[in-house]
Amino acid sequence: MPYWGLYLQSKGFDAVAIGSLMALLMATKIVAPNVWGWLGDHIGHRMLIVRLAAVASFVIFLAMFDADTFVVVGIVMVLFSFFWNASLPQFEVITFSYLKGRVARYAHIRLWGSVGFILTVVLVGMLVDLKGAAVILPSVLAMFFGILLTSLFVSDPKSEVKVESEESIFGVLKRPAIIAFFAAVFLMQMAHGPYYAFYSIYLSDYDYSKTVIGLLWGLGVLAEVALFLVMHRLLERWGGKLLLIISLLLAALRWLLIGYFPELPVLVFAQLLHAATFGSFHAAAIHLVHHYFRGPHKGRGQALYSSLSFGAGGAVGAFASGISWQQWGPNLTYIMAAIACLLGAYIVWQYIDAAHDF
Repeated sequence: MPYWGLYLQSKGFDAVAIGSLMALLMATKIVAPNVWGWLGDHIGHRMLIVRLAAVASFVIFLAMFDADTFVVVGIVMVLFSFFWNASLPQFEVITFSYLKGRVARYAHIRLWGSVGFILTVVLVGMLVDLKGAAVILPSVLAMFFGILLTSLFVSDPKSEVKVESEESIFGVLKRPAIIAFFAAVFLMQMAHGPYYAFYSIYLSDYDYSKTVIGLLWGLGVLAEVALFLVMHRLLERWGGKLLLIISLLLAALRWLLIGYFPELPVLVFAQLLHAATFGSFHAAAIHLVHHYFRGPHKGRGQALYSSLSFGAGGAVGAFASGISWQQWGPNLTYIMAAIACLLGAYIVWQYIDAAHDF
């Protein structure tokens, strides 16, 4: 993700095209997790779904090496992303199944995804400096193969006793607190649109090397890892509602700092705030989903979180930031991102009941 915008730029696409293509990538998360979540809830064997999705995404991504036009690149992105996005929500459910009653320890598992991100983002940044943007495709392909390979070493948890829910999935979704929760996660990921789509391009325009850009991305995720180590204590002490509010307020600060102060010391501090804008926010959100969606709704609950936040929110954010970036520049784009986070914080504060916390 950090280098995909740079790759698209190297293919000659402008800001609107890049924003549109990144939006397509996110938009598949609206549909794919729900399809795979429904399938996982009904047939079980979630690791089989993960493996099949890994094979499909690897094979389809091979077509990207010959894709040149906007339409062809967009089609390939939609196809491989549809299968790639099948994996994570299923793996969230598998993780919670293994943890059983120790759900607060989820962050200790999730941090290894962050460690992997740090290693790849720094190494790929160095490779891009040495070899150019063309190295991005084989790097992503290697990671897809890594997902497939490691999935072979994880077995499905023991079959759970199937229980009928007293409430339908639509009954759960009608609760005001859940509607507010999904609105807040949508706004948070929408606000990340200019970050994921244009942050590397933004820094490159200020003559930062790809190595430094990679180190800044890695620093943000390193902060996230540090927070994951203590997240279970923060959840137990402060609860999910307060952590969501704090995360959204710090996200607003982060976007304003990036948009108006592109000096290295400020960027370093802004990247440390990634501990809140992704780390604490995502961990608290995942736990809230686990709390609200029980029994036969577990897979669809995780899928809805993924599709409405990273999918719908990410797609709208990427598309809107592409237009805003080209029309008004990065400053106003990041102001709009900050406003979205402030609105999300107000919604959580006003409509999510702390009594229904963990």
